[in-house]
Amino acid sequence: MASTVTSGTGSRPGYGQLLRTRGAWTFLLPGFAARQPFAMLTISIVLLVQHTTGSYGAAGAAAAVTGVSMALFAPYSGRLADRHGQRAVLLPGVLVHTLSGLTFTALALGHAPLWALFVAAVPTGASVPQIGPMVRARWGVKLQDSPLLSTAAAFESVTDELTFVFGPLLATALCTAVTPAAGLVTEAGLTLIGGLLFAAQKSTQPKVAPTGHARVEHVSALGIPGVRVLIVTFLGIGSVFGGMQVSLAAFTESIGEPGLNGVLYGTFAAGNMLSGLVCGAVAWKVAPQRRLLVGYAALALTASALWTAHSVPLLAGLGLLVGMCIAPALITGYTLVEGLVPAGARTEAFTWLTGAVALGQAAAVTVAGQLEDRLWGGAGFLVPMAGTVLALGTLVALRSRLATRPRSRTVARGVGHRVPVAVD
Repeated sequence: MASTVTSGTGSRPGYGQLLRTRGAWTFLLPGFAARQPFAMLTISIVLLVQHTTGSYGAAGAAAAVTGVSMALFAPYSGRLADRHGQRAVLLPGVLVHTLSGLTFTALALGHAPLWALFVAAVPTGASVPQIGPMVRARWGVKLQDSPLLSTAAAFESVTDELTFVFGPLLATALCTAVTPAAGLVTEAGLTLIGGLLFAAQKSTQPKVAPTGHARVEHVSALGIPGVRVLIVTFLGIGSVFGGMQVSLAAFTESIGEPGLNGVLYGTFAAGNMLSGLVCGAVAWKVAPQRRLLVGYAALALTASALWTAHSVPLLAGLGLLVGMCIAPALITGYTLVEGLVPAGARTEAFTWLTGAVALGQAAAVTVAGQLEDRLWGGAGFLVPMAGTVLALGTLVALRSRLATRPRSRTVARGVGHRVPVAVD
């Protein structure tokens, strides 16, 4: 199956070449619109529940239930998309998510008990459309065996960061300037519209193996050892996101400058976006397995220094460095999926990794909050250190599991099997 990259061979991979890939814009634009609401969900729930209950604890708990539910159910959504097609999963998924989000809003405004909010939070999180993994899977179809795959992974990482810059800002503005329920209502509406537009792009979605074809057996991405190693590494990355969110807020509150929280977290996000752009523009000659080991070691080292910062400039500098180390690890991990996982299980693999970040983040928020309350100010920064160091140890010990599949190999039970279908 030939790549659809239009530039000639031998040219250096870059964003311009990537964006000239035939048919890419048909899923990129609706994909960006469809995943924007995901970045609005957590903050919208926190602001709404805090307004109706007066408790940040209750608001954080409701948001955590949503995050954990998403992390646990996302891989099954990805598996269904691999087996039945993305459109077949998206259409009912966006409807369920919209109805669940509106139900949660109504319960919160009606001052329902906390347990009722928890019940509504489960389907709200479980039905979050996995647009990012689905876009990555479409890139995999378009760019098979192309050096542009790592550029596409970088591009998607930067796109994710952009959504997490604009999404919370939009949600906060709606909740504070309009009504506390406006953020979640808007999130539900954008999910419905964006999800349906993305689902309509049928020509670029990965093909589903026809029933009865050569006894092809669907393989679970979780059954691949390398994917399990990547899940652990992405849990460590999630611990950085969660630990930074809580600890930066606690630090700025302790010095009487809560407004600096957005500045410090923005610096952290800027480092992530900057390194993501650079990582995608480089024509790497180093194997991705080695890049992941080196990049993750740098992440663990910088994250381990966060708890020592006692001034705003130092914390901003360390946050920038940590952010710059995250994007290469994320990008390389997603790139490795192409070589580790057969085409029929890649959407599931991507959702396992996305869910691992969400699960690590939810756990880190909880632990970091407890440390900040019970120990000293800044103790929450121990969570990113512990999460990344433990993940790095696992990565080093099990690095041999990241060896990629031979490209030409065909296996009767589905691993490495490619169904001969045309690519648009």
